Amino acid sequence: MFELIPRRYNVMRNYNPYHMLNVMNDFFDNDQPISYGIKTDVKETENEYILEAELPGFNKDDITLETKSDVLTVVAIKEEEKEEKKNGYLRIERRSGQLERSFNLEGIDNEKISAKYNNGILEVTLPKLEIVVEENKKIPIN
Repeated sequence: MFELIPRRYNVMRNYNPYHMLNVMNDFFDNDQPISYGIKTDVKETENEYILEAELPGFNKDDITLETKSDVLTVVAIKEEEKEEKKNGYLRIERRSGQLERSFNLEGIDNEKISAKYNNGILEVTLPKLEIVVEENKKIPIN
């Protein structure tokens, strides 16, 4: 009869009763903003690249675009403060977060970059540099 019951000798050896409590504390007490990065789609046309970055919940004023040393950096910073007074209770919450992503600009005309923001989507147009093909020129020998 005892052979039909599987024996689990090391079940209690790895048991930690505080593990779930630690997981819950880490979840609720974490003051660090959760960052998943900026999800971006890149499209290529004949004359340009188009970046479509998802930035829901941000205002146009919260977003900055900068170029330096052939690198485009998109930064979105959000800061909120909420205060509620209700039935003798006072609740004040603060929240802030920052998202950042960089893109290589090799082969891009930095002077002609343009951007627009609409409904949580930042669209950045990156025109390609025009490739100048030099023709062979024969030099006469005198």
